[in-house]
Amino acid sequence: MTSDEAIRLDRVSRRYGGGHSTVTALDDVSLAFRRGSFTAVMGPSGSGKSTLLQCAAGLDRPTSGSVVVGGTELTGLSERRLTLLRRERVGFVFQAFNLLPSLTAAQNVALPLRLAGRRPPRDRVREALRRVGLADRARHRPAELSGGQQQRVALARALITRPEVLFADEPTEALDSHTGREVLTLLRGMVDREGQTVVMVTHDPVAAARADRVLFLVDGRVHDELTGAGADAIAARMTRLETVPC
Repeated sequence: MTSDEAIRLDRVSRRYGGGHSTVTALDDVSLAFRRGSFTAVMGPSGSGKSTLLQCAAGLDRPTSGSVVVGGTELTGLSERRLTLLRRERVGFVFQAFNLLPSLTAAQNVALPLRLAGRRPPRDRVREALRRVGLADRARHRPAELSGGQQQRVALARALITRPEVLFADEPTEALDSHTGREVLTLLRGMVDREGQTVVMVTHDPVAAARADRVLFLVDGRVHDELTGAGADAIAARMTRLETVPC
């Protein structure tokens, strides 16, 4: 693993079940994600997109192969050390906002630090909310926020630990197109201005076009890659992938 790589996967496979019912979700995948880059992962349903994200983020253990995050090999880590790594060095944003309804925006953002047994500095929480444009919504509860604002709170929560990598799984799926564009602009800005590393699973060519690189998975393998492509080119490539024979 080189110093400019945030994550490296080396010959990673993930299989579920056994015998005749074995399902191979990832099949001998080798990839690197450069620091300060924005990568989109696309592919037909069942291609292994979410499994790739889960293995790269330490949420799931590969059946074989190795995953290295920021110089730390995940394969041999105990569950406790893996939990600590996810909590301190990796951020997550999902389609569902997963905010606690009884907590304010500021309290939701501070939650990862509290779970780690650390007292969240108020200025750090305020700064996280400011970065996502919600400095004036700190005392609002989720029910008082729009869907886009809730996703911004979730993004601030993911960033409060200053993670080496931010993983996003369909972060704009539950949002309207305008609000989705705002969230994507935030992600793009964090990469460009702050050097954040972002890996995003999406089915949307418009969302993927905001990334530096688009990876296409088919049947658990990286089938293709585009760099600096527009939405039309990405959509056309996806259409061709839908017809790839199994």
